[in-house]
Amino acid sequence: MCNLYSITTNQAAIIALFRVINHYVGNLPPMPGVFPDYPAPVIRNTGDGREMTLMRWGMPPPPRTGGPPVTNIRNTSSPHWRGWLKPENGCLVPANSFAEYAPEPNPETKKKDVVWFALNEDRPLFAFGGIWTEFKGDRGTKSKPIPGPQSGLWLPDDIAERGRRADPSEGDAGDPDDRPRARCLDARTMG
Repeated sequence: MCNLYSITTNQAAIIALFRVINHYVGNLPPMPGVFPDYPAPVIRNTGDGREMTLMRWGMPPPPRTGGPPVTNIRNTSSPHWRGWLKPENGCLVPANSFAEYAPEPNPETKKKDVVWFALNEDRPLFAFGGIWTEFKGDRGTKSKPIPGPQSGLWLPDDIAERGRRADPSEGDAGDPDDRPRARCLDARTMG
């Protein structure tokens, strides 16, 4: 994933589709461009049931490397990430489309174009599987820091490469605890 997706479906439709019990997002306007460190809606399980809340996109970086929050994790076998790869850290990230860079530069501009992907031309609601944690450090830029604690979110970086979708015949892919099958979810498959 190239660090850009959109969520333009209204809040009531998200709540109904993912069977959300609690929602803490206030007025949720359409978000045609969600970039790293932007707050966006996330569905997760809690002791009180399924909830929708806002989280910022990015997980704490490994302590020895430091730097900004990490948005794409390629090595999930790294000891730094293993602690968050548990069901209680699983979540679903509602989306209508996501972007990737074209494989080759545009001959006219000499830059790679941003190409948008969706399930079909109507851009129906689906979800990415992700992980979340509480981020205890400051976020934002050096000139405009956002003090912690906050919730951090990671999205998989291999959606376009693998083209995987949840298979509803294998169980309820709409469960945030079901990350292996909820990599990329077609919301129309949920009962």
